[in-house]
Amino acid sequence: MNSIMWNIGLSFTFLTGMVLLTSCSIEEKTQPNIIYIMSDDHTSQAFGVYGSRLAALNPTPSIDRLANEGMLFENAFSTNSICTPSRATILTGQYCHVNGVLDLDGNLPPQQQYLPIEMKKLGYETAMVGKWHLKKEPAQFDYYCVLPGQGDYFDPAFRVRGDKEWPQNTVKFKGHSSDHITDISLDWLENKRDKNKPFFLMHHYKAPHDMFEFAPRYANYLEDVEIPEPASMYYNANNGSVATRGENDELIRVIGSSVGHRNIIRNMGMHMDIDPDIPDPEYTHLAYQEYLKRYLRCVKGVDDNVKRLFDYLEENDLMDNTIIIYTGDQGFMLGEHDYIDKRWMYEESQRMPFLVRYPKMIEAGSRSDAMINNADYAPTIIELAGGNVPEIMQGKSFKSILETGVEPEGWKQATYYRYWMHMAHRHANPAHFGIRTKAYKLIFFYGRYYKASGERNNKEGTGNRYDYETPPGWEFYDLKKDPREIDNRYDDPEYREVIADLKMQLKDLRENLGEIDDQFPEIEKVIEENWD
Repeated sequence: MNSIMWNIGLSFTFLTGMVLLTSCSIEEKTQPNIIYIMSDDHTSQAFGVYGSRLAALNPTPSIDRLANEGMLFENAFSTNSICTPSRATILTGQYCHVNGVLDLDGNLPPQQQYLPIEMKKLGYETAMVGKWHLKKEPAQFDYYCVLPGQGDYFDPAFRVRGDKEWPQNTVKFKGHSSDHITDISLDWLENKRDKNKPFFLMHHYKAPHDMFEFAPRYANYLEDVEIPEPASMYYNANNGSVATRGENDELIRVIGSSVGHRNIIRNMGMHMDIDPDIPDPEYTHLAYQEYLKRYLRCVKGVDDNVKRLFDYLEENDLMDNTIIIYTGDQGFMLGEHDYIDKRWMYEESQRMPFLVRYPKMIEAGSRSDAMINNADYAPTIIELAGGNVPEIMQGKSFKSILETGVEPEGWKQATYYRYWMHMAHRHANPAHFGIRTKAYKLIFFYGRYYKASGERNNKEGTGNRYDYETPPGWEFYDLKKDPREIDNRYDDPEYREVIADLKMQLKDLRENLGEIDDQFPEIEKVIEENWD
């Protein structure tokens, strides 16, 4: 009897051990769900957790939760601050000159949609909802419901997979796009996905892209609030160079769309219906106040809808097993230097917000000053999903930084930037490239469009002046002493050695990334003649 009982006990112990081992094995193989949330032109100034002049307005209480319960990146940057190229870089893990999407006329065919391809290899159910802006069908996603082009704020149409060829299958909704984009993602999460698989959802808002059309329920939000203003909107000091201002400031009326009267071709007062006969600075003040209120009302709509997404995850026990990322497709100028829009390599345009929550891995309330850029996002997502980064991607995974909060040995200490769309869309930004380290920024404005005259077109937007060549020029900013970039010290002998070193780093970066301009002889000539 004792022998029988002993054998039964031994068998029970063995079976219990096997169950535990199996459970551990299953747990180890469990992949996190991943939601990548991105809003168009949502800049880091318009968050609470980034501590800008607008933080006291508490514009993003729901989104801020990701930073309070996860990690905030202080040095996340776009490699080309314009919508279509940034999105292509995020999906390919490649810089613009490699993936071929240099400007808003670019597109991303299915064979180059590397991120969803890799995620499906890892067993993920994939979806793309909201703003796509890459022209070709997002065919590599298992499910998509995307806005055509920029899409409409109100009563938006969406392109979907169906019986007809892309882009003919559409559905249309009544109401505001931010609400419907969230509705569509929630419907996919609840009703359309394969719940036996982990999911990867790219959830992209149109808001707060111009022209800042907010849902009517926000009409009184911030109505009686005086929005804090940047000092450089009224006095731009020594920001800029001959490349952005012209000799004796002869170009400041036509380069860089403005808030106030400065730019006679495009300024925000025109869009905000401010009486043009009102003189500055009052005109600038009125335009800015209206501009920011409309912008922040769009942000409020995004934040409230993000909360709806969080509520669903919590109600369905998905919140803590889902890696949630929030970012913008680039930064945005909110009046700094009297500029609107993006495109510039200046901080407010180049910097991207980047917040990540995953309590199983990331310490709550942590911050990192490691330098990352949007070419690194796809590699990181792939590694977080348990995969290996394909060699075709140029970006590097920062998964270990999320895990430890520490930069790995040999991590990048500089990021590269290039804006190709010379003098486009009445915003009139000269083409430029540059390098940004934690301490310094060096920019070279070469002032030429990359296409030959016969190839230039006007497909997207109006007011392009591609043939208007602007003076070449350098700008250098000491970001420790001058974080708001109001003092270009390029000609200061004190920084001669620093600038020479940055030029060497910039040259090496361009060569290592494979960006050479020998196919653009006019640009190459300007670079050679003005490098020293």
